[in-house]
Amino acid sequence: PPSTDADSDIAEINRIRAEQLRRAREIPPGFYGWNHPVNQFFHCQVYRACISALVRANLFPLDGRSVADIGCGTGTWLLEFAQWGADPAHLAGIDLDENRVAQACRRLPGADLHAGDAQHLPWPDGSFDLVTQFTLFTSILVPSIKTRIAAEMVRVTKPGGLILWYDFRFNNPRNPNVRGIEAGEIRSLFPGCSVGLERVTLAPPLARRVVPVSYTLALLLEQVPFLRTHYLGVIGKSESLC
Repeated sequence: PPSTDADSDIAEINRIRAEQLRRAREIPPGFYGWNHPVNQFFHCQVYRACISALVRANLFPLDGRSVADIGCGTGTWLLEFAQWGADPAHLAGIDLDENRVAQACRRLPGADLHAGDAQHLPWPDGSFDLVTQFTLFTSILVPSIKTRIAAEMVRVTKPGGLILWYDFRFNNPRNPNVRGIEAGEIRSLFPGCSVGLERVTLAPPLARRVVPVSYTLALLLEQVPFLRTHYLGVIGKSESLC
């Protein structure tokens, strides 16, 4: 029989799982460790941009706020949110990788963490003040899955709440398992929402060369707009969608 959309979705989820396993197997241990200055640079610059965006949106600090991270991995960003004032009991996350979720549970025992498919989020409508995603969507190659995950993110966001988006804009010619997302596609994923985007993050291949030599030079190069490879997005849920 001919394949269906459901078959395509299952195949894509299986592809993503296989890619996660490949990366876990092939990326050297410690490649993303905090002892590497370039990883410190990336993380520091992203969280500075995120905090600035949340301040402008009157959503910082996160004291008393509920936050969900979609594609939460081992909980790195959830730990940041706790440092930004969120109560761990008000933090939630989901990821396909059961092992990564188990690690996140050990790091954040009070958080509401799930292993599963983000097309079907396990929370009621309007559960969170802030819903985030960090480089999740570029790992998905099937447009319909991206559309459903985006709709679920909107669904679980409170009226007047925000979605925080961080992902890269360009394809990686050496990795066919990811696909960059430009501004027009981001806006199309969140119809009826306000979408504010800014370019951030010095191009990783350049940063990996420059940061070990001069952190200051890397900071200066990051001020050049065409050298920034990612979008930071603040997406507001319209009252009409509530």
